[in-house]
Amino acid sequence: MLRGVAVVVIGVACGRTPAADVVARFGGTDVTVEELRAYVETLPAQDRAAFAKDQARLSQVVRAYLARQAVLKEAKSRKWDQTPAVKAQLDRVRDQALTELYLEDVSRPPDGYPSEAELKAAYEANRAAFAVPRQFRVSQIFVAARDPGDEEARKRVNAIAAKAHQKGSDFAALARAESDEKVSAQAGGDIGWLTDEQLVPGIRSVVTGMTAGAVSDPVRLDDGWHLVKLVEARPAATRPLTEVRDSLAAQMRAETGKLRRQAYLSKLLDANPPAINELALSKVIAPGR
Repeated sequence: MLRGVAVVVIGVACGRTPAADVVARFGGTDVTVEELRAYVETLPAQDRAAFAKDQARLSQVVRAYLARQAVLKEAKSRKWDQTPAVKAQLDRVRDQALTELYLEDVSRPPDGYPSEAELKAAYEANRAAFAVPRQFRVSQIFVAARDPGDEEARKRVNAIAAKAHQKGSDFAALARAESDEKVSAQAGGDIGWLTDEQLVPGIRSVVTGMTAGAVSDPVRLDDGWHLVKLVEARPAATRPLTEVRDSLAAQMRAETGKLRRQAYLSKLLDANPPAINELALSKVIAPGR
């Protein structure tokens, strides 16, 4: 554990801050739920979603945050931020951050955007983007073959196929016991949902003609024999608006925000046309010439 950084259990009193709001103690200072929540909100959305499922991962992020706070505290205690070179760099970083925050604010779409009508119009105009191809959930039993003339492998797969075609046969149990592909065998042969394009051509031609629950005859491919069961099939479809509403709205807001930002910058430049000294500009790349 880093010196000066102590993670404490919520519920232990820490100074005057309500115990239920304290996540950690850092160098004698309480780190609160609100402070860490504000920090977590700055992280990517996919990371925040992962924290809800894995608190250990969130704990690692908190420790990293506390480590950086320890560095910050030491830098300030040594007044390192007041040295001329560092102060100038901090000013540039602050100006960049302020510029970006302001641009985000002035380019942010109105709270009511997109409206229901705008969402529906965008959905209808981009229905192809929400198309879901035909899918097949398949299970398999794989028998490896050393070469095309491997008679032992052929006899073995035929014997397995005979069992699989018997009424009431348990395909999953057969896969666990017989399949040479150990990963899918552990799942009872299940290899999940696959689209037409994801199916190997030799398997695709068989699966697309099967009905749900049917088991194929042995299929010979380069690596060996495949006995395939079609568990379920889904026809090609278009994801409904109710399913894509949130992602579509987020995309529309992002695209509109980008356009508003560009328009705002163009307006500023039009109002204040820049005059660039090309001769002096060349010295930026080649100083001293």
